[in-house]
Amino acid sequence: MARRKRGEEEHENLERWLVSYADFITLLFAFFVVMYAISSINEGKYRVLSDALSSAFRNIPGTTAGAMMQLQPATPLPVTIPFKKPQATPLRSDEAREKNRELLRAKARELSNALAPLAERGQVRVTEGMLGVTVEISASILFDSGEARLKPEAVGVLAEVGRILASTDFPITVEGHTDNVPINSLLFPSNWELSGARAASVVRLFIEVGVDPRRLSAVGYAEQRPIADNATPEGRSRNRRVAINLEAKSPDQLRELDIR
Repeated sequence: MARRKRGEEEHENLERWLVSYADFITLLFAFFVVMYAISSINEGKYRVLSDALSSAFRNIPGTTAGAMMQLQPATPLPVTIPFKKPQATPLRSDEAREKNRELLRAKARELSNALAPLAERGQVRVTEGMLGVTVEISASILFDSGEARLKPEAVGVLAEVGRILASTDFPITVEGHTDNVPINSLLFPSNWELSGARAASVVRLFIEVGVDPRRLSAVGYAEQRPIADNATPEGRSRNRRVAINLEAKSPDQLRELDIR
């Protein structure tokens, strides 16, 4: 009986090395998993590493082959490149500026032709300059004295001007001007109110005939910008006017100019 007990103890002692060997293999596997994971930083690999270490130290069944299969890089997703519509080559600054001038000249000719009868009588003047095209119309053919409502005969003239301007994309400023004779009425306490109301009346008519309201602005200058001497009746008559400015585009606007 004693001999048999010693044999059993010796047999148990011989198998104890397997426990140490298994622990060593487990630690060695964990070491190589760590080395592989830090060789290529990847969120998926970190997740697999965490699962593998947890499995190894908790003695959860699993195979090395299975762990290595999970460590393979994920298949990259297909990359979709959005299609960009080719844009027209932008005009150079000098080319855009020349196109701008050509359009202004064309509109100046149209306005001159439409207003030729009034220009011959000295009631309208069309001028072209570096800042754009200006149409000056005598207030006497547009309004009664001290009034801001357009005369019936003036509506047709301004409607024709508005239709010509509607076909462009230039900014338009309508200016109202008076002489230096003071006015004091219930509607217009001063020439400021009168000049602004007259400019607004022209703007409203332009909108009715199709001019984009975003391109329009109305300004009243009263008697502050005379073009003649207010000391004479003739000079005061010239100062009472409405100026319609078709403004040349700024350098930034020229770069955005769409020539059709």
